[in-house]
Amino acid sequence: MKKTNFDIYLEEQLRDPAFADRFKRAGEAWDVALQIAQLREKAGLSQKELAKILKTSQQQISRLESPGYEGHTLNTLRRVASALSANVRVVFEPLSAGKPMRLSELQAAYVVGRAVCKRTSKKKLR
Repeated sequence: MKKTNFDIYLEEQLRDPAFADRFKRAGEAWDVALQIAQLREKAGLSQKELAKILKTSQQQISRLESPGYEGHTLNTLRRVASALSANVRVVFEPLSAGKPMRLSELQAAYVVGRAVCKRTSKKKLR
């Protein structure tokens, strides 16, 4: 298939690392926006109805579904997912497909404990 002028232009722009990074982030935001909108529509809810469930405004739902919006917080995504009977999954991927991840891919066992530390009085700090 012959490349369009836009394809050629985009290839040129993607050579600039700053542009390529912005372009990739925009694609990620687009994916999040589309998923929220699709889940909401599948649930048979309008933006206003979802907003009522989440105790927020229709405008906020519209913002979350906007491809240009990058202010999604994990907490907000969890609330939306819960209201739409879905789960949020965040995946970290290596930057280069050829490089193995440096961190273990096995689930880490965390032990929650209390750290004991001595407080130093303000007088001793001066």
